[in-house]
Amino acid sequence: MKAGVVLAKNDIRYEEIATPVPGKGEVLIKVKYTGICGSDVPRVNGDACHFFPNVLGHEFSGTVAKTGEGVTLVKEGDRVAGVPLVPCMKCEDCQNGNYSLCKHYSFIGSRQYGSFAEYVVVPERNAVPFGEEVTFEQGAFFEPATIAIHAIQKVPFEGGKTVAILGGGTIGLFTMQWAKLFGAKTTAVFDIVKERLDLAETLGATAGINSAEEGFMEKAMALTGGRGFDYVFETAGNTATMRMAFALAANKANVCFVGTPKKELTFSVSEWENLNRKEFNLTGSWMSYSAPFPGREWELVAHYFRTGGLKFDESFIYRKVPLSRIAEAFEWYKTPGLVKGKILVDSEA
Repeated sequence: MKAGVVLAKNDIRYEEIATPVPGKGEVLIKVKYTGICGSDVPRVNGDACHFFPNVLGHEFSGTVAKTGEGVTLVKEGDRVAGVPLVPCMKCEDCQNGNYSLCKHYSFIGSRQYGSFAEYVVVPERNAVPFGEEVTFEQGAFFEPATIAIHAIQKVPFEGGKTVAILGGGTIGLFTMQWAKLFGAKTTAVFDIVKERLDLAETLGATAGINSAEEGFMEKAMALTGGRGFDYVFETAGNTATMRMAFALAANKANVCFVGTPKKELTFSVSEWENLNRKEFNLTGSWMSYSAPFPGREWELVAHYFRTGGLKFDESFIYRKVPLSRIAEAFEWYKTPGLVKGKILVDSEA
């Protein structure tokens, strides 16, 4: 089969490698689309790749091509979304259903060969079926959509409250939609890109707020009657928005950090004092799994994509590229601000 093989830093090539064979309890998936995740970029353009040669890709959709011995959860021909985490199922965290915290996990598309290829092998529980109503493009967005709902589940979420989402990227826009589906009274999305804010409002946000504009904080607080937001989800991993979360939080709020920080973060005394004076709860959210594996997050994404409750907009996709041009796609990330949205790699093109 053909695959995008990482051979060294800044060296990913379209090459022929052996087609994998599913073993006991495994399935072979004929890959349709794979989204390039932000975590893939430093694995190709930086020093984050675990080993060479490697095949990345973990946000994927496709069709079950072959099943191994004993497989009962899916069958040949099923349309499926890929679940990338392969927990050990033996450690204390796994035994408690906290698969995201597994200490001995593998991960499809980083620690083992992934879906930047024509075919990929996964354990049967790592193939989540979806119906004809769901497109393969949506199937490649299951993983980011589950990350968003996992964050909602990390706080004691109640309907009728105000919600701030810091960052209008894919995960931020899905987080906003989940908040609405679960009964949020007000949803405000914060970003500095007008197109993202316009899309947020198109998808149902109460307001899109440009945090680069003067007076944005007053505009935001006015949405809450001046008391602050009951829930704040930071999805950008940006030092500025992480500090902003503390300022936007209401008394007794719940603040959840979803984005992965890329720089050192410091708080002034007055900024940090918000945590004490407001007595808000601060937590993090990591990946998207619960018991029974892979969890209710994945079931809900399949359901709400099927029913249309979770909206998918074509503007989520920046560009589709054939697998043969995967090296060119990673070059685009070297130009800051060029890639606006998700790049989907088409393994069948």
